Amino acid sequence: MRIGLIGLGRMGGNIVRRAMRGGHDCVVYDHDPQTVAKLVGDGAVGADGVEDLVAKLTPPRVVWLMLPAGRVTEETVTDIAKYLQAGDYLIDGGNSYYKDDIRRHRALKADGLNYVDIGASGGIWGLERGYCMMVGGDPEAVRFIDPLLISLAPGMGGISRTHRPAGFDARAEEGYIHAGPAGAGHFVKMVHNGIEYGMMQAYAEGFDILRSKASEALAEEERFALNLPDIAEVWRRGSVISSWLLDLAAEALAKDAGLDAFVGAVADGGEGRWTIEAAVEEAVPAYVLSAALFARFRSREGNTFGEKLLSAMRFGFGGHVEQPPPT
Repeated sequence: MRIGLIGLGRMGGNIVRRAMRGGHDCVVYDHDPQTVAKLVGDGAVGADGVEDLVAKLTPPRVVWLMLPAGRVTEETVTDIAKYLQAGDYLIDGGNSYYKDDIRRHRALKADGLNYVDIGASGGIWGLERGYCMMVGGDPEAVRFIDPLLISLAPGMGGISRTHRPAGFDARAEEGYIHAGPAGAGHFVKMVHNGIEYGMMQAYAEGFDILRSKASEALAEEERFALNLPDIAEVWRRGSVISSWLLDLAAEALAKDAGLDAFVGAVADGGEGRWTIEAAVEEAVPAYVLSAALFARFRSREGNTFGEKLLSAMRFGFGGHVEQPPPT
């Protein structure tokens, strides 16, 4: 199918490349002309603006946004809706707040437009590994874009099949699901990121405890100078706590056991906060996830080794560069 994609940053550009590998035609636009030119060199069709991008698509048009959540996405949705026609599809593949999706779906549906929200996980590795996707929207709209989603998804890979009762979404084994109505995709991705905060915090604290075992505050016979790169490496292999996050931690520690390239001022992208807000609305206790979020707030006031590891993991999966604390 032919799609338009707006926003060619860390994930957007690679989504285009993976889609083209799957046989799809892509029309692309970004505020940076050089980024557009690179993808044109890879086989995409360039556009010099939103209106031009829509003009280069054929009905029913499919436009995918990969933009930062908030004002930029909101303004682009409003702008592009002026050029779309009834029956066209608008996908928000960023990390928007799910309540915004519900509102946008309702407004755009009144004009006959199909709005779909996709929470995508895969970071800068998605081109090769594929993107795990959680999709919200009307069933008919999701079915229409299935050929695109199957091209972007990781597929079965080497993961064993679980014993699942009949009636479950078979697409889950391919790496994507129709999570529910508008907003459900971003809601599931939001909680996914909240869990990610907790997992990363657990690794960070554990490695900080390991490193601090050499502290002079301990009795001499109780001090261990532990090799953190070796520990991270061995835990990757057969350990019950192995994960992709641990892979990234092991890689960072192998490069620099002291993580001196990282300050440890850890940003939060919004999804962690929204997850805690949802927990409050639902009266669901979320001790670990809330503590992990608050730890990121505290990291901007002074840093531990564990917080450097948090920064290293974020850089590993998403290319996130530390931001200096506000003055």
